[in-house]
Amino acid sequence: MTGLSDSFQRPINYLRISVTDRCNLRCVYCMPSGGVRALSHNDILSYEEIHTIVKAAAELGIDKVRLTGGEPLVRLGLTELVRMLSSIRTIDDISLTTNGILLADQAAALKQAGLRRVNISLDTLRPERFKTITRCGNLEDTLKGIEAAKAVGLSPVKINTVVMAGVNDDELPDFAAKTISEGWHVRFIELMPLGGDEAASKLVPVSEMRRRLAPLGKLEPCRVSTGNGPARYFRLPQASGTIGFITPVTEHFCYHCNRLRLTADGKLRPCLLSEEEIDLREPLRRGASAAELKCLIEEAIARKPQRHHLAEGSAHKGRPFSQVGG
Repeated sequence: MTGLSDSFQRPINYLRISVTDRCNLRCVYCMPSGGVRALSHNDILSYEEIHTIVKAAAELGIDKVRLTGGEPLVRLGLTELVRMLSSIRTIDDISLTTNGILLADQAAALKQAGLRRVNISLDTLRPERFKTITRCGNLEDTLKGIEAAKAVGLSPVKINTVVMAGVNDDELPDFAAKTISEGWHVRFIELMPLGGDEAASKLVPVSEMRRRLAPLGKLEPCRVSTGNGPARYFRLPQASGTIGFITPVTEHFCYHCNRLRLTADGKLRPCLLSEEEIDLREPLRRGASAAELKCLIEEAIARKPQRHHLAEGSAHKGRPFSQVGG
């Protein structure tokens, strides 16, 4: 294992894998109400193909993997993929991002297969608002998923909350209070303005989020022992849980980005917000060797841009995030 760095000397050790473009919710900031045209079964990488790619990436220096979607738990047999990836000796962290709807029934098996921890997307604590934001979901299902993950030791369970002006920004104190009363680890995320002017108008900067939380007490900086994402973490007085802030818009964190993204149909993306893609699926299906796959992975890393330009009004084009993994 030699280790990987891009042309800007950023170490690259983290691969996010979208295992499906399908989702059982239709969140307003992620998908249109009718969903998006699903990829065909043959277009999607098989678990064996994902394992082959991860094994090649691990031999180059990738040691952390996150499974995403769409909603990864709608794909049958995900536990088997976790088991396959956990057998790769140099992969030391396998995590999952999910909406939690199906997690309660799968948490124990995923943990046993080798999953280390989960991030659960949850944008409101109010049942009716949950139905509005997700267009079809049941809050109680996600809450059961959170409790099941904690019970089986998929820890820390991190709650990802996209903050939207006029939609759920009034719940910032309610989520923060959960870090005191129930030890939640909550991460507040700025809404990326990917849907034009309307989406941009819903952006709540982290500076405003912190102002809203000030009545709860002083936020003290703290460190977390697991995870290598872009959040900056704090703790309220008397809280066992943490509050994280993720600032993709007002204070980009591209300068220490350490990740690549593998789409559900086998394209390796150097950056979430770039249209650059390196096709791994077709070479793999033509019988590419491990050495050839490694060359393609290294090519993707070489193409990694220095930063995105959301704050300057650059618009995201191309495929929806449900195929990329967010």
